[in-house]
Amino acid sequence: MQDHRKNPRLLGALGKHFPRTHALAAGVASFALALTLFISTPDVEAKRTALEVSLSLPESAVQQIHEQPEAPTTAAAAPPSVMEGLRVVQETVRNGDTLSDLFQRAGISSAEMYQLLSSGQEAKQLARLVPGEELTFQIDGEGSLQSLELHRDRLSKVEFSRDNSNEYKYALHQRDPERYTAFRQAEITNSLFVDGSKAGLSNNLIMEMADIFGSDIDFALDIRKGDKFSVVFDEEFLDGEKIGNGAIQAVTFTNQGKTFSAVRYTDSNGDTNYYTPDGKSMRKAFIRTPVDFARISSHFNPRRLHPIHKTRRPHNGTDYAAPRGTPVYSAGDGRVIKAGYTRANGNYVFIQHGERYITRYLHLNKRNVKRGQRVKQRQVIGTVGATGYATGPHLHYEFLVDGHHRNPATIVRKLPKAKAIPQSEMARFQTQTQPLMAQLERFEQPALAQNADEKDSVN
Repeated sequence: MQDHRKNPRLLGALGKHFPRTHALAAGVASFALALTLFISTPDVEAKRTALEVSLSLPESAVQQIHEQPEAPTTAAAAPPSVMEGLRVVQETVRNGDTLSDLFQRAGISSAEMYQLLSSGQEAKQLARLVPGEELTFQIDGEGSLQSLELHRDRLSKVEFSRDNSNEYKYALHQRDPERYTAFRQAEITNSLFVDGSKAGLSNNLIMEMADIFGSDIDFALDIRKGDKFSVVFDEEFLDGEKIGNGAIQAVTFTNQGKTFSAVRYTDSNGDTNYYTPDGKSMRKAFIRTPVDFARISSHFNPRRLHPIHKTRRPHNGTDYAAPRGTPVYSAGDGRVIKAGYTRANGNYVFIQHGERYITRYLHLNKRNVKRGQRVKQRQVIGTVGATGYATGPHLHYEFLVDGHHRNPATIVRKLPKAKAIPQSEMARFQTQTQPLMAQLERFEQPALAQNADEKDSVN
């Protein structure tokens, strides 16, 4: 779900100046300069790498370093502002930056950085920065750091500020956005993404909607012109500016004349899932498609003509053509029973689901799981590739029941869904969800009437 956030510019409390005699902190200045706290460059999603930092040195080493003059610091690249006698410097994390780089650009010594890092467990998160995050430094006239704010996003920041005992204190500041109900609907004339975008849905909301109905509708195979959907969701605002979308609250999707409805519900244990209006889970034991919106390039066919060997060989699965590197999901919860490489299958993963079911994923570019590993439904287990006997990038997906191959495109429809709402919680479920479904119906009625008027005017 899309969650763009804004970081408020709140300045931290001001403490006393850092004392001149701080033998330990100054004594390990050169050692701290050698610390390389790498900030990872994000791939599809940002990956954060933490580097363990040793905070102890032999006493002789501390004394030797203390006797050496401290290296001069570099002035900040951007002109700092001045507030109540303090320099205020703002720095944005760049690709390849280290924490030392950020302190150096702000004009703060490595000894100050070391003292902050050693102030408590909360300070270790400064070693897990990602590009785009912002830091605000407040520095006194002697170059001592009085406070540091880490702006994670638009709604939250962490603050380290000196207190009267010259120790750094940690504080977390969070803001709650204002939420308003939004409604969108569309009819499929081109594709789900094209028509969903025209209706005002973000790509994340479209993917969320497809995920909700992923056990009932194969969005790579089943979508037809004339299908339609209606969705109620939250829009989030901060200081009058839209910063993103919240979760889908209620949604209907009509596919080939059959309408599916789902509503969001948080149970008494705090777990949130989607259910039918009568309390049945939208989640089945297996999702219909292990890749998002791929193209079916070859169906289940026991008498298929093999594209490479040109002989009649059974095609015991479904081929999903997709760009190399496309994520491949586990169709259900289970355990990896095989993961490796063969000349025919290329990189492959086999997953056991309970006693009766096995799913197989072939021709992967990369494997993300190992034999014996437990996996959850929709966990990424690898990426689409063209390894082994493959004419192009695609996923070959097989589904076995009691050791016999079944058509993946049809077998999932026959499998049971997850547990329904228990009778003891049905009253609570209805109280929470019936207003959402009623709201969706109220939104749909004017929209349907408007569409009818437009068709009449055209005729």
